[in-house]
Amino acid sequence: MNNIKERRLKLLLNSHPGLHVGDCVPFYFCPRSVMLYMIYKKNSELTYNGGQGAIIHLEADLRQTVAWAQEHNRRWAFTRSNAGSKYFEDRCNLAQLGELDWDAVQAWDWKLCRESKQAEFLLEHQFPWKLVSRIGVQSKELYQQVIAAVRSDTHKPQVEIKHDWYYN
Repeated sequence: MNNIKERRLKLLLNSHPGLHVGDCVPFYFCPRSVMLYMIYKKNSELTYNGGQGAIIHLEADLRQTVAWAQEHNRRWAFTRSNAGSKYFEDRCNLAQLGELDWDAVQAWDWKLCRESKQAEFLLEHQFPWKLVSRIGVQSKELYQQVIAAVRSDTHKPQVEIKHDWYYN
């Protein structure tokens, strides 16, 4: 959604003065995100309209990622809700992870907790491929494509068909 992408380029993180949300690689804390639902429903505001079948989930260990960020002087933060909204709270201390609404993050029915479901982890500028530990896909066909894509790479994350990570 171009309007959200543009807004993210202007939104600043309170935990890191001068760092914009749009300067970061975003990750949700869960599969079956609200955005994936919009893709599944082929929301007319989306520029992508290929459905969820071609979407892959990249999973990484949060603590390893934070350690990498600190080692490489990259800023990171997490938000308690959608970082693309005009109002969100961000943190840069893992001791504050308990402030996330984990029930909302893990919810399958998130109509009453939509904003909290969209909590994000943000990593400044880039996310290293070597930190991806698992790739979740929806179908056997996509599984085969992903396996072929990583076959010649030195880093080979685990690839799994994860139907429950998608809407049906």
